[in-house]
Amino acid sequence: MERTALVLGAGLGGMVAAQTLRRLLPKSDRVVLVEREARHVFPPSLLWLMVGKRSVEAISRSTEHAARSGIEVVRGEVAAIDPAAKSARVGDRTLRGDALVIALGAEYAPQAIPGLAEAGLCLYTIEGASAIRDALARVEGGRLAILTAAPQYKCPAAPYEAALLIDHQLRQRGRRDAVTIEVYAAEPGPMMVAGPEVSAVVRGMVEACGIGYRAEHQVKSVDPQARRIEFANGATAGFDLLLYVPPHRAPEAVKAAGLTNESGWIPVDRHTLATRFPGVYAVGDITVIPLKMGRPLPKAGVFAHGQAETVAHNIAREWTGRGEEKRFAGTGMCFIETGGGRAGIGSGNFYAEPLPAVKLRSPSVLWHGAKVLYEKYWLYSKF
Repeated sequence: MERTALVLGAGLGGMVAAQTLRRLLPKSDRVVLVEREARHVFPPSLLWLMVGKRSVEAISRSTEHAARSGIEVVRGEVAAIDPAAKSARVGDRTLRGDALVIALGAEYAPQAIPGLAEAGLCLYTIEGASAIRDALARVEGGRLAILTAAPQYKCPAAPYEAALLIDHQLRQRGRRDAVTIEVYAAEPGPMMVAGPEVSAVVRGMVEACGIGYRAEHQVKSVDPQARRIEFANGATAGFDLLLYVPPHRAPEAVKAAGLTNESGWIPVDRHTLATRFPGVYAVGDITVIPLKMGRPLPKAGVFAHGQAETVAHNIAREWTGRGEEKRFAGTGMCFIETGGGRAGIGSGNFYAEPLPAVKLRSPSVLWHGAKVLYEKYWLYSKF
């Protein structure tokens, strides 16, 4: 009997889900992968693009090329989802599956903050990272501000990596003393979800480079003409160059389908990633998984990867009767680039209680090399 696994979204989670399903399912079963973008991008490498260490071509592939042989790639926007029917409308087509995996990720909504998109450059897109690279090449002095526009965002280390990489680049150019770098964070500390000890170490790394850190500065609006940021706490700050992490939100089709809760994201079983609809799963940035500490599991590629493997294995087990059930255990890691070909790494169990059990290893050439290898593995392997 032919079955169809329908995967919505070809980011890290969706790509892993589709490729793992194709590997585990018989050829008679279909794997359909829906993606609106022509190119599949490895997001962690955007930071290297930002400082001129990578090209756009080096960190992306065509979506069709990235997919495993035997996966049917459908290009188009997901306009509507019917979770009860395990179907999705893409353009003028309705696609149906016997299992549905939602991996549509987080959309960026800089327009939610008045003036933000007009005044600054986004750290989290190809276009933004490319524009930042060009802008940094022209910097001779002034005030550089890095802003997180909401307390929770994907890749929790990224804005701090950006600050450290820019610091290193300016030092190499001999312009660091002429540039003031400030990080304005909506959260009370860097990477708080990893626990207070890790947060304190990351803050120390940033401040040791002479980078200012302003915690609990929730942006209210930005004046592009005056180059001024207004915060909800009444503070203001000027800038000559503004780089930002945008607010995130779930795609409209996901919300309209009744899949989200009060958080704005899809609640799932923390171990199986099942939604409240039978045969429907969600992985990666589109999900919300509360932790005992009061914060959700971070939105990060390593978790999307592990969740997608779990879901794919369990769908294949249900359909074929082979293998053991997998459970996502909440373990993960992330690299923290510090510049100069060095990186730290944080890893551990984020499901641990009462606080995540995460250890941060000091920056070294070894961990930077490990991140380079992971980049190559992701871009050129078929898992």
